[in-house]
Amino acid sequence: MKTRFFLAAIQTMNLKSNILLISVIFFSISVSAQLRQIDNKAFQKGEKLLYKVYYDSFVTGEVIAGECEFEIQKDTRVIAKRNTMHIIVKGVTKGAFNLFYKVRDRYETFLDEEAIVPWLFIRRVDEGGYIIEQDVNFNHYNNTTQFKNLKKKTSNTSSIPPHTQDILSSIYYMRTIDFTDAKEGDSYPVTFTLDDTVYTTKVFYMGKETLKTSMGTFNTFKVKPMVLTGNVFKDPFPMMLWVTDDENKIPVFAKSQILVGSIKMELISYKGLRNPMKSKIK
Repeated sequence: MKTRFFLAAIQTMNLKSNILLISVIFFSISVSAQLRQIDNKAFQKGEKLLYKVYYDSFVTGEVIAGECEFEIQKDTRVIAKRNTMHIIVKGVTKGAFNLFYKVRDRYETFLDEEAIVPWLFIRRVDEGGYIIEQDVNFNHYNNTTQFKNLKKKTSNTSSIPPHTQDILSSIYYMRTIDFTDAKEGDSYPVTFTLDDTVYTTKVFYMGKETLKTSMGTFNTFKVKPMVLTGNVFKDPFPMMLWVTDDENKIPVFAKSQILVGSIKMELISYKGLRNPMKSKIK
């Protein structure tokens, strides 16, 4: 009797163990299935891009406003057991612009090396005394974000669609898009979060163009991202980007119409590229 009871107990324990094991395996498969894998051939750690930013209007002509630097750090940080690229963007005003509108902006994203989605976004903005201090933690296993406003000392958690970007990581994600067979007018959706709100935008392919810049002449393709309309942008398509027509897909020039004049950004130096700059023809 005792032997039968003991054997029954062992069978019950084995059944529970099998159920637990199956549950763990199923959960692991479910979690891993949420994380896509993108074949990134466009950028790597150590890449550094520097741009000049200038204002252009009928009244002022071209006036240098500042510089913007994009850099992928060489180190690796592990978040949620995933290897990430640490990307830092710094924007500063120069010269006379500091007298009436001083800008010191810093954005950081920790980008999953395989899924090309962010795990942490850091935003530090100082624009003419207007301060923004935000951290956004992404959880792509359960599709949530924890948004922290450090200045107001508030925090809240929100649901997000799968593969949601921040505004910085979305730029690098777009560099992985294959435009080889794109036709003019084709669009590509991008979902991102900003100020604790989720937006879905589209990037439109607008064809190829040979572009002359201060660094030389490049074969490029043009893309036109849809932006948020409001106090600054009245047109949902005020911006045009010229991107190198090679595997790097580096933005070499950008032009954005504002209420008075336009803001332009032009590549002035680069290093640490993943691929040869084959698009430069002069």
